[in-house]
Amino acid sequence: MSYVVETMTNLAAQTGFAFLKPGNFIMILVALVFLYLAIAKGYEPLLLVPISFGMLLVNLYPSIMEEGGLLHYFYLLDEWSILPSLIFLGVGALTDFGPLIANPASFLLGAAAQFGIYSAYFLAMLMGFNGKAAAAISIIGGADGPTSIFLAGKLGQTDLMGPIAVAAYSYMSLVPIIQPPIMKLLTTEKERQIKMEQLRTVTKTEKIMFPIVVTVVVCLILPTTAPLVGMLMLGNLFRESGVVKQLSETASNALMYIVVIILGTSVGATTSAEAFLNVSTIKIVVLGLVAFAVGTAAGVLFGKLMCKVTGGKVNPLIGSAGVSAVPMAARVSQKVGAEADPSNFLLMHAMGPNVAGVIGTAVAAGTFMAIFGV
Repeated sequence: MSYVVETMTNLAAQTGFAFLKPGNFIMILVALVFLYLAIAKGYEPLLLVPISFGMLLVNLYPSIMEEGGLLHYFYLLDEWSILPSLIFLGVGALTDFGPLIANPASFLLGAAAQFGIYSAYFLAMLMGFNGKAAAAISIIGGADGPTSIFLAGKLGQTDLMGPIAVAAYSYMSLVPIIQPPIMKLLTTEKERQIKMEQLRTVTKTEKIMFPIVVTVVVCLILPTTAPLVGMLMLGNLFRESGVVKQLSETASNALMYIVVIILGTSVGATTSAEAFLNVSTIKIVVLGLVAFAVGTAAGVLFGKLMCKVTGGKVNPLIGSAGVSAVPMAARVSQKVGAEADPSNFLLMHAMGPNVAGVIGTAVAAGTFMAIFGV
């Protein structure tokens, strides 16, 4: 009889119920909410489904993130900056830089939107974070998950990487909810109805030269950005050169999706109750939202300035796309503009600031690494 009791006791001790704490139930509920938003509402399912499922797994079975657990090894690829760089390779292969080349002034809108990053940096310092932690947190303002993970790893903030990554990817997914109220608050109906002139045609030579020139210029000024900017531009060169179709298709499809699965589940798996339910995480989530909101507002306000300088030729809405959530932020600019005037087509104009924001956020990360001598 004692053998049966001991056996049953051992079996009970090995079930998931033995590890669950009240905090785990909270995180499981959060994971289910994220899954609902991804599946039922369609909020960036490619990101939210793997992230929320990783969140679910780690709170049901915490050992999956310990050494020897599957997601522990996935996560090491995040810490080593391998997955963020490969994501940038895929983004480059998917992105048309034509709108940015056709309208170089878009760089200014992309740069203006980075104001959210620097404002969050100083705010984080005031809230008690050290310089490196503040820098890692502030990049959330670019709404760029891979760059957030990359910088947190480079600055040695692996203990904060989970909350930072989840906040960054969550805000990327919630761009259609967060941005429109800010955009409408800062613009008039008349400004939102502005129709912009069609962009000029960009030659194939320009498209091929662009990634090469950007790589040379940016990496000479900020060599630390080479893993991100270099991979972004390599992917784009695959796309535009026209001679490596197989590489372009692999980078933008099979490789990209494999990396998203591994990165998403490993990021989600950093949200164990012990690691996530604390004051620092709450601060990070709030700072990330402030940074993203300020970045959106700064882009729109600079768009209003450009509108006045050009005599009403620039629709300020495209400034909100200066955050680097590609192409979601550009789609939001299009949506809000179409609400004001259904015949208004802003998508291609917004793609300029949008891809400029990707480069701008990578440059901001490189600037922080240079400041801290990484």
